[in-house]
Amino acid sequence: MKISKTNAIEVQNVTKIYGSGESSVKALDNANLIIYDNEFFTLLGPSGCGKTTLLRLIAGFEDITNGRINLFNEELISLPPNKRPVNTVFQQYALFPHLNVFENVAFGLRRLDKNNDFVIKRSNEVLELVQMQDYALRRPNQLSGGQQQRIALARALAPEPKVLLLDEPLSALDLKLRQAMRVELKTLQKETGITFVFVTHDQEEALTMSDRIAVINQGSIQQIGNPEEIYEKPSNQFVANFIGEANLILGKCEKTGINGICKLQTGHKISINIPDKFNKDDNLTIFIRPERIKINKSKGSSLSQIQEFTYLGNAAHIELLSNGVSVNATLPIDKVKNFKKGDKIEIEFPKSFAQIINT
Repeated sequence: MKISKTNAIEVQNVTKIYGSGESSVKALDNANLIIYDNEFFTLLGPSGCGKTTLLRLIAGFEDITNGRINLFNEELISLPPNKRPVNTVFQQYALFPHLNVFENVAFGLRRLDKNNDFVIKRSNEVLELVQMQDYALRRPNQLSGGQQQRIALARALAPEPKVLLLDEPLSALDLKLRQAMRVELKTLQKETGITFVFVTHDQEEALTMSDRIAVINQGSIQQIGNPEEIYEKPSNQFVANFIGEANLILGKCEKTGINGICKLQTGHKISINIPDKFNKDDNLTIFIRPERIKINKSKGSSLSQIQEFTYLGNAAHIELLSNGVSVNATLPIDKVKNFKKGDKIEIEFPKSFAQIINT
């Protein structure tokens, strides 16, 4: 399913404040973003960053303090939750324990006064979609966590919402099941063509499932982009540190331009693009991922040494100390199998993978 450039959701200058006076809390601060139709869009950030608040504002479970939210060019503020063409899958699946699987899925359709033939047909369709048609007569307490999640998804999909909101629906599952459900959710989104808005604090989930990601911290959107952009070109140090591992190394500008030179506190000089807004001797912070660093055994004296060598199976995590500065490298085991703690080494910071990063 190709992503449409039709705007499904527009969040415009949205602020949400809980409470008043000195005890007030600003959960969202002037948030702006656009989510496209047919897109798997993820709101990613640490606990308390405002991602679930934004989801609840879209759903209508909370009132907006300032700003507006449009759904397919219609402002939502005047619509109560039950009138909005969205459905929500919660972290706790909230299935009705006294109803069997089929009736749980049919519940929303019956509330919409759909005729019985349509209810039966549509409920069976979505049960087949989530591969749970053989469990139609079971009660929720007779299902595993993964099966309950599928039923919650089927119930939310049955009324054919324009947007499906998912509030950390995988967090209660064990690792293997979580990994399997990531694939199923992405496949389901593509098959239905419905816009998915997914909330998580799990970076791996966001990177593997999303078409685009909004990284949020302390109520502010830090960066919006596709997974590769977010990982390879983080906009600031928070994004760099939150998405995977990052080396943030201080240095001084020696030369600006495309072939600029930065002298790092590790004792190395690195060739890197340094914008002309910087001056000689300005302080810089260089960002590079641990897996992008290259190391070789030193043939003479060296400022750099292996402090720790951790075997990870197909890779090794190596803690380096260079001129008193810590540097982390994660490299394929076949490239470093002859290295050990205490080895003197040479570090290479490839220009194509290093960048100056903002605070």
